[in-house]
Amino acid sequence: MFSPFGAPQRRLSKDAVKVWIISETISNVIGFVVLGVLLYLDYRYAWKEWIGWILIGLAVISVPSAIWSFYRPFLLYNNWRYDMNEEFLQLKSGALNEEHRLVPMTKIQSVATKQGPLLRKYGLCSVSIKTMGSTHAIPALPKEVAIELRDQIAHFAKLKEVES
Repeated sequence: MFSPFGAPQRRLSKDAVKVWIISETISNVIGFVVLGVLLYLDYRYAWKEWIGWILIGLAVISVPSAIWSFYRPFLLYNNWRYDMNEEFLQLKSGALNEEHRLVPMTKIQSVATKQGPLLRKYGLCSVSIKTMGSTHAIPALPKEVAIELRDQIAHFAKLKEVES
């Protein structure tokens, strides 16, 4: 299939992997603490037998999920690409199910940068692009790159709106 657009080449920050691993670790620790407390309460107060079996099943499922959560950030980083020109914003992601999106600049309604505590610690920002039907995000860009990209997208979107 012929496409006049080449595959996007710009990558996320390498620190994205660190941020994602830390975030997943925090989530896993909280989940295992809650599960541990529930298992203790089940043992201490002798809840119905089926509750204990459900908690054990959740614990068994949680272990492979926790292991996967440490491998997933590397896959995300290796397969995330973005690029833009005056007409389109290109987003490509996915290791198993590759998704390649072209967002026309004429359809972009707003663009913003977001920065949570973990992203701030590593000097990163996420860029959020809203269209009438959906929201797209480019996660974990260096702050300067994210601000420049946000401004450039806003400029191209406004130019296309004025030309129409």
